[in-house]
Amino acid sequence: MAKSRLIEIHETAFVTSAYRATYENISKDSYAKLWSNPKTDVWIRNYASSVSGDEALTHCLRNRYFYEKINSALQRNEIEVLINFGCGFSMYPYLLSEGLIHIEIDKPDVISHKQEKINSYLSDYKLPNRNVHYLSTDFSLNYELQLGHEIRTITEDRSTFILLEGVLFFLNQKETIRLFDFFSKIQNPNDFIGSVSYNESIRESKVFNRLVSFFKNEVASSDHFDYQILPDEFYENMDNYNLIDHQDYYNLINQYASEQSFQDEVLNEQLYLLKKRS
Repeated sequence: MAKSRLIEIHETAFVTSAYRATYENISKDSYAKLWSNPKTDVWIRNYASSVSGDEALTHCLRNRYFYEKINSALQRNEIEVLINFGCGFSMYPYLLSEGLIHIEIDKPDVISHKQEKINSYLSDYKLPNRNVHYLSTDFSLNYELQLGHEIRTITEDRSTFILLEGVLFFLNQKETIRLFDFFSKIQNPNDFIGSVSYNESIRESKVFNRLVSFFKNEVASSDHFDYQILPDEFYENMDNYNLIDHQDYYNLINQYASEQSFQDEVLNEQLYLLKKRS
């Protein structure tokens, strides 16, 4: 296949949405298909041939896990605000109860495009109305003071669930520690964090090495691309949070997609649920 141009990192958000639409009965995301476009379909075919043909199921399982955990916390009246850091084009606001407040955070180009498209979908009655606030930032910059003020203005000390999907892979250790320190400052006791990362078990897998090569060769600004792997101990030993659940692909496929064929060569993401100590 001829390659027209490299993929921008923010454009991978389209690919993630397309994956979530592949197995809608598993992801429970009935709106992901709104982001479908021919260019993304080309990228997905390229990715499938270069890295893994099973990535769609992985993303659907991830979406389903957090959908269930957020919804359960909401039904127990444990959360009032969902804060999605690196939200991309995820559609959680429209999958969950209208009483939940949403704060969507990503880089300016992603937020600008998402807000424009969401407004269009709302005007066309393709989406239900929800209480959504859009904030833009760059986690590699000094974001804490301004972003913290903007978030607190919206949350007003309400209980929160922070969601962090796919972001940590692109950050370094210093940026990650800063981010979790920031979370601790804006959250109350008994608030939640849902996070996704790879642990050490992925490092030697062939499919992961293909993923790294794909980013180096196919994604713009990746000449010096580096990735982050976090050991389980990073989550287990946090000062202000308890790790209350830890799942991976193999656990989730048994829970939500046992009818799917079992794959040995997958990008085995680790999903962690944290609760802030009292």
